[in-house]
Amino acid sequence: MKYPKEYLDEIKTRLKVSTVVSKSVVLKKRGKEYVGLSPFKNEKTPSFTVNDEKEFYHCFATSEHGNIFDFVMKIQNLKFGEAVKHLAQLAGMQPYMFSKQDEEREKKWKEYQSIFRQYVDFYHNELLKNERYSVARDYLKNRSLTKDEVKKFKIGYIEKNPNFFKKLKNNYSEQTLVETGLFYLDEKKKIYVERFRGRLIFPINNISGQPIALGGRIIENLDYLAKYINSPETNFFKKGSNLYNLDLARKLSNKIDHIYLVEGYMDVVGLSKNGVDNVVANLGTSLTDKQILTLNQFFDDIIICFDGDESGYKAALRAAENSIKELKPEKQISFLFLPDKEDPDSYVNKNGKDNFIDFTKQSKLSIHQFIFIHYKKQSENNPSSLAIFEKKLRSIASTIKDDFIKKYVLEYFLEKIAELTPHSNQNKKKFFVKRTKSLDLTKKHFNDSQSLTGVELKEFSLLYLIMNNLNLIQANIHLIENIKLFTEVNKKIFELIIEKLKSGGQITIENLKLDNQLLEKINKFAPIKHILKNQANDDQKTIELLEDISRDLMNYDLEYRIQELESKFSVDMSETTFNELKELKKKQNIN
Repeated sequence: MKYPKEYLDEIKTRLKVSTVVSKSVVLKKRGKEYVGLSPFKNEKTPSFTVNDEKEFYHCFATSEHGNIFDFVMKIQNLKFGEAVKHLAQLAGMQPYMFSKQDEEREKKWKEYQSIFRQYVDFYHNELLKNERYSVARDYLKNRSLTKDEVKKFKIGYIEKNPNFFKKLKNNYSEQTLVETGLFYLDEKKKIYVERFRGRLIFPINNISGQPIALGGRIIENLDYLAKYINSPETNFFKKGSNLYNLDLARKLSNKIDHIYLVEGYMDVVGLSKNGVDNVVANLGTSLTDKQILTLNQFFDDIIICFDGDESGYKAALRAAENSIKELKPEKQISFLFLPDKEDPDSYVNKNGKDNFIDFTKQSKLSIHQFIFIHYKKQSENNPSSLAIFEKKLRSIASTIKDDFIKKYVLEYFLEKIAELTPHSNQNKKKFFVKRTKSLDLTKKHFNDSQSLTGVELKEFSLLYLIMNNLNLIQANIHLIENIKLFTEVNKKIFELIIEKLKSGGQITIENLKLDNQLLEKINKFAPIKHILKNQANDDQKTIELLEDISRDLMNYDLEYRIQELESKFSVDMSETTFNELKELKKKQNIN
């Protein structure tokens, strides 16, 4: 028997090609693609490319080409069925068994799909065209939503006394209709009732874009009804395994590395209306491991942005404690707290996309920072309270599955605790308490450093190294003459320093007459300062560090030029461009 197309498609949508290939091949990002050494041939210059957007890999050396199934079959010497089982497991899906039970399940799934498709289409079209639905349309208009958003998210409205059940009953059994969760039996009246009557409905799609559940919102202020309800769990819908809008947001993962996770459907729609499309919502439950792992398949940074009230904060704390265990070296989980009484929808409608993005850059906290700050606020400055505080943080760190992340998160916690506790000063024979930065200052330092690129930090290290070893560098000026910098401000400082050093006279930092703010920024953020502390007055080590930084900056330049040539080659496919590319890649491998 053949695997159903829907099953294979779901595996492909859950797994990027780069995710599968990177298990066997070391890949580096180059523009929109990844490159690596061919797994099919011994080579020194990478000729193997992966394109997640087009869902294929290609090897220029051997002409091997295909999708994730082809790759696993060739690399692991598996038959197609074995490759499917392997990839289904990697994607967190149940194996497809081809038993009579599975055939029956497949039949039920097709019925389930068909019912949901008809249901969503019918009430979506009614909202758009039925004159009786003007109240719902006015509600959406007051929420600043247009027909474009209604169409994009296929929002619908169900009147208070609907009768769509009768129409569906002509083609499906009552049991099948009830199993969808769209209807339930009113035991007193002995009639089948539509669960979402009197509500706007938001279709919840699976990762392939097929509706499998609904979220419903009342449009009247009725205290006796819940504002939002979701579909109950069914054989084909598990709340903890799905996310609203993931089917659309995942398509952006080749262009954007971060995703916003919000609480409500209207938050997703409101952000999207304002141009923030990389957003999903959880479905009325606490954030689950499965949801984090699913998002990690597509995005490197999950930014959790819940409502700016007490319940939103509590939900964020639960999410932090539950999701920190899934942290991985190449992934981040961050938290964004909006001003009080604001939610993402209201904030972006008032302030716009640019302000929201700027607010994210300035205010987001990494998960371990958020946890530390929260529990610090709960503690008092006495031994008993601090002991409980430390014990709690150690307990949270111990849940992290990745050993490297566990180690560094625990070190972060303990270093921050050390800043709060007294230390004995052996030399002065007296105790002192190390003054700590306020939480706002710490947060500002973190946010400032987050806004700097890897190249800027490397340049800061170079400038810091030179400025703290002016005499040594002046005697070895040839080592820095050909170094290329990329950031305009840093480039100007560097050129000024070289000019002064070449003049041959005695030179000090004061002579350089650098802008104090720039000088402070370099001294504050240069990563190399921590290394130099342990290697004071060691000229040989300083020269070695200078050579390392020079090599790294040269590689940045090579990577930039390689990206330009690869883009050019994808257009002109000329032999000249290809040969230039090969030469640059040779230099890159040498470095």
